[in-house]
Amino acid sequence: MNNPEIIYRTLPTNYAAPIDVLKDRVILTTGAGQGLGRAAALAFAKHGATVILHGRTLSKLEAVYDEIEAAGGAQPAMMPLDFLTATQADLDGFAQSINQNLGHLDGIFHGVSHFAPLMPLSSIDLDSWRAHAMVNLAVPAALTKACMMLLKRATSPSVVWLSETHAVKPTPYWGVFGSVKSALGPLAMMWQGEMTDADDIRFHVCVPGPVASPMRVKSHPGELASCLPSPESLAPHFVYLMSPASNIVKHDSVFYMCSHTS
Repeated sequence: MNNPEIIYRTLPTNYAAPIDVLKDRVILTTGAGQGLGRAAALAFAKHGATVILHGRTLSKLEAVYDEIEAAGGAQPAMMPLDFLTATQADLDGFAQSINQNLGHLDGIFHGVSHFAPLMPLSSIDLDSWRAHAMVNLAVPAALTKACMMLLKRATSPSVVWLSETHAVKPTPYWGVFGSVKSALGPLAMMWQGEMTDADDIRFHVCVPGPVASPMRVKSHPGELASCLPSPESLAPHFVYLMSPASNIVKHDSVFYMCSHTS
């Protein structure tokens, strides 16, 4: 076992990924139907990956699927699943389907997110806590566990979680979302610490910062999206984290901050 420490790094602003950096790799992207998950899925496909598109809404996944094929990317797979109602049996079946249909898995990008409008902690009920914890933490962790044997067979696999600025810097009214997202750092550290020297899996937590995403519309209604970075502008960061280039120090669990994070 290892004793990793959280190391805060700023993602490189000048990273230019080789166009085939993810060639022949299979990457599961959750929340791929919109926002940062969609941007990540399109970027992974552009750089050669076969992308497994996960989301709750099939029509959104079909639109991303069509974009990837139209751009000449490898044929993706679509695996819709509602994390709010998922069981361990569902997740085990999800991993088995990946193994049967694609044969291997080289990375997971956890882009799925559940977010409710900001409110004081005194107004948050159990149902809200449960939904946030399930979608943002518990089910992604359990899905990673279900896929662990596939990941351990891969070469330099990567697991990336998207966190949030207010999980790193606690702020009033971000209580339920920020609290749940703040658990991702310790989760990644503990998982990395349980890896043996023979394991090659990298666990990363990425803090995108303010970005023109569907969640941002909910948290900052009325804000001009044109004043914020687009999800697509963060795509090189996601490719970097999913590629072997991010394997800087083996067995370090790393928090990555996008360069515009504030």
